[in-house]
Amino acid sequence: MIEIDKIEQCRGWVELGVDRPPAAFQSLDLRDITGFESGSFAGCLFLSCHLTPAQAGFLTTMGATVIRDQLGRPFTAHRARLYTPGELFAGFDPGDPAGYESTYDAKVYRHWVESGRQYPPMIDESLARRLHDHSISDALYEELAGRRPVAVMGGHGLERADPQYASVARISRRLTRSGRLMLSGGGPGAMEATHLGAWMANFDDAQLDEAITVLAPRPTGGELGKEYTDPDWLHRAFEVRRRWPLDSFRGRTRYDSIGIPTWMYGHEPPSAFATKIAKYFANSVREEGLLAIATHGVVFTRGSAGTIQEIFQDAAQNHYESFGSAAPMVLVGVDYWTHHRPVWPLLESLADGHPYRHLITLTDDEQEVVDKILAYELNT
Repeated sequence: MIEIDKIEQCRGWVELGVDRPPAAFQSLDLRDITGFESGSFAGCLFLSCHLTPAQAGFLTTMGATVIRDQLGRPFTAHRARLYTPGELFAGFDPGDPAGYESTYDAKVYRHWVESGRQYPPMIDESLARRLHDHSISDALYEELAGRRPVAVMGGHGLERADPQYASVARISRRLTRSGRLMLSGGGPGAMEATHLGAWMANFDDAQLDEAITVLAPRPTGGELGKEYTDPDWLHRAFEVRRRWPLDSFRGRTRYDSIGIPTWMYGHEPPSAFATKIAKYFANSVREEGLLAIATHGVVFTRGSAGTIQEIFQDAAQNHYESFGSAAPMVLVGVDYWTHHRPVWPLLESLADGHPYRHLITLTDDEQEVVDKILAYELNT
């Protein structure tokens, strides 16, 4: 089955006549396209497409499966491509302290809460979410084709003024410039630093420090570890985007990154520095998938329960080679991971005697982090 997400492809498919293969039409407005009122459409899929009543009726009669979006539901059940920050933050007003509340992202989060959070009572709602997440995975795999993905995992509470925030950004910048596609859970803290580093890889080195200077100041009374709740958290990010825009790179090579957040944690706005965003409803699909697609390594910075879960989830994938060859695991923070959160001794013991033992590293050195990730490709 071929996938069609552009009108030009659609017209070309129609012109094939009786020789056309089954196709999946994704998020297209087909109301003005001729050719969907005659012929056979056995095995074809029409996913979140705009159709006239006559088209929809004929297509289903002739063997097609038609899934249409429900009026009033704020999200599309099937997307042809990943989100952009422009889509998720549509409606954001930089002049309004509560500007985020008017965004598309915030509206979908409110709908998620109001319709039952993880367990919606209505089957049409749960089905629409699953279809949405399936389309996100499909679009994500297309984006990853031929790329060398590396993920950074770490706490959402990492402050922008914390030296480790700048360290993560520098590591991400170096890996980005070395041809790696940087991924993260797409939220605040260490995740945001990952995407900031990839964003600023497009500019001179000194400008990363300047960008962090814009991001770091906090309003009086800001709660420690919850910087994302500051009324100007997103505003400061958009100020950095305004000062260092990527629009000027159109037609030229530029560095991108992909954030992979979830509406389960929708109270944390996604990073505005990820150039593409794979946002899910189901955190379980998002969590395992993020680690599975980081085929060129994962860097673990300071974090709490979530990050520790991710360390051992990644270790399990490497231990059993669940998704192919094992990949590097680099833990950053010798004292933290040895004493404060003594994960390293257990991880080291778990890996002992297994092929992935040489792929796990504990370090405080940024250069070693980069070297361990880059060395993996040279040895595979």
